[in-house]
Amino acid sequence: MSILTLVEDRPTPKAVYNWRIYLLAAIASCTSCMIGYDSAFIGTTLALQSFQDEFKFGEKTKSEVNLLSANIVSCYQAGAFFGSFFAYPIGHFWGRKIGLLSAAAIFTLGAGLMLGATGERGLGLLYAGRVLAGLGVGAGSNITPIYISELAPPAIRGRLVGIYELGWQMGGLVGFWINYGVDGTLPPSHKQWLIPFAVQLIPSGLLIIGSLFVKESPRWLFSRGRREEAIRTLCWIRQLEPDDIYMVEEIGAIDHALEEQRATIGMGFWKPFKAAGTNKKVIYRLFLGSMLFLWQNGSGINAINYYSPTVFRSIGVRGTNTSLFTTGIFGVVKTAITFVWLLYLIDHVGRRMLLLVGAAGGSICLWIVGGYIKIAKPEENPTDKMSGGGIAAMFFFYMWTVFYTPSWNGTPWVVNSEMFDPNMRSLAQACAAGSNWLWNFLISRFTPQMFSSMSYGVYFFFASLMILSIIFVFFLLPETKGVPLESMDQLFEEKPVWRAHGTVISRLREEEEHFRNDIEQSGLSSEKQEPGLREPALHVEEA
Repeated sequence: MSILTLVEDRPTPKAVYNWRIYLLAAIASCTSCMIGYDSAFIGTTLALQSFQDEFKFGEKTKSEVNLLSANIVSCYQAGAFFGSFFAYPIGHFWGRKIGLLSAAAIFTLGAGLMLGATGERGLGLLYAGRVLAGLGVGAGSNITPIYISELAPPAIRGRLVGIYELGWQMGGLVGFWINYGVDGTLPPSHKQWLIPFAVQLIPSGLLIIGSLFVKESPRWLFSRGRREEAIRTLCWIRQLEPDDIYMVEEIGAIDHALEEQRATIGMGFWKPFKAAGTNKKVIYRLFLGSMLFLWQNGSGINAINYYSPTVFRSIGVRGTNTSLFTTGIFGVVKTAITFVWLLYLIDHVGRRMLLLVGAAGGSICLWIVGGYIKIAKPEENPTDKMSGGGIAAMFFFYMWTVFYTPSWNGTPWVVNSEMFDPNMRSLAQACAAGSNWLWNFLISRFTPQMFSSMSYGVYFFFASLMILSIIFVFFLLPETKGVPLESMDQLFEEKPVWRAHGTVISRLREEEEHFRNDIEQSGLSSEKQEPGLREPALHVEEA
């Protein structure tokens, strides 16, 4: 199988995998560029001497500096937590398109406020801007994965939601390197540290422009009773006529799912809340989705993202510029591996196996890094050059990145975007995003204190949590790869969990064959079908 080979749930015309679907996903993923950039640039900006001089870090004790840094970083996550729930009513009543526009506008306002901070004015504008920017990215982290998953054909749903993760890494790559650039090319000044804050306006501006032109989610339009508009939009995205058999099947599946929701959860604004409190199946999936982000943050990723200079200093890296450089390499590794995850791993290896392998390999690497720090004590024995053990520790740190990035970095977002019914999806994504930002906040708030008091124990702590995540995924999380959104209920009802995917896919093959036979017998089969459309339902198709 080639890297772009697709495994489909049913025969799919090639026209479905067109440039429009990728363009819409890319525009929406400007949201994740905002998130990725912010998570990467803030820690290294705080490490710039010009920033520390302007806000008089040198006059404060180490504990005061740690607290100040933690507050600057974590107020953003606090805003994002509330923003993820703020997006729910916007997405429900006004749609995904307005949700994207709102997220971009709020973030832009916050980024603009940050530019007004100076040593004379103090950090008030910086705090306010960080909270507003957090509200914007929290809302975007709710809306974007839902929007993309509702547009996506099942065979490339992981790949398209993966573009969201790719945007995160591209933003992070710029964020990790920008401070290395300004530190090496500009003298310490107000302008030096202000430039990284100003760059935030680029992805949010692109999202504002793009969201004016993107199409609304057809599934949301169907749920709001705007059927004709929904069919036109879906046909435009798929580049097929309404009477094509593929479109007949997809529209029929959406109608069936909506009817089932009306009969079970209901379609109103408060119905999902009621289901979330009374329906055991919904509660269970909300639990799974939220816990995935506990394990994601429990890997230590956001401790590294937000405080990378502190992390590298603990391994033995010396000098601000050297620390910024090693942080930049970390960003390059993450971005490169994300491309592999996006193009091949997520829709071929699947979600479940990636999480299991990533947790196992990542845990081993962190045990090794922590063991080196415990034995060598590099912070107590500084040297101009790293020892052989320090170089080995850096190697295993980057190996941890190789294991983590194609597994726990983006896969939880993919799983959460696809495992809920359409009427539950907005609330569920709000809960998932809220869970992400809650754990993100706790990690970012207490990481400086953890490194001060635990030293190498920080690495052992995160390594232990990665081991626990293996148990969680193996026994509780089924594989969702290639399963249509409308069939997720069947998947989560199957037991045992590790065999559910194969059972559901086999059942869908049989149902699809019966459906096509019925269509042909009733004379509704389209003569415009692609060659090979009557092949077995689950087959391999070259993208």
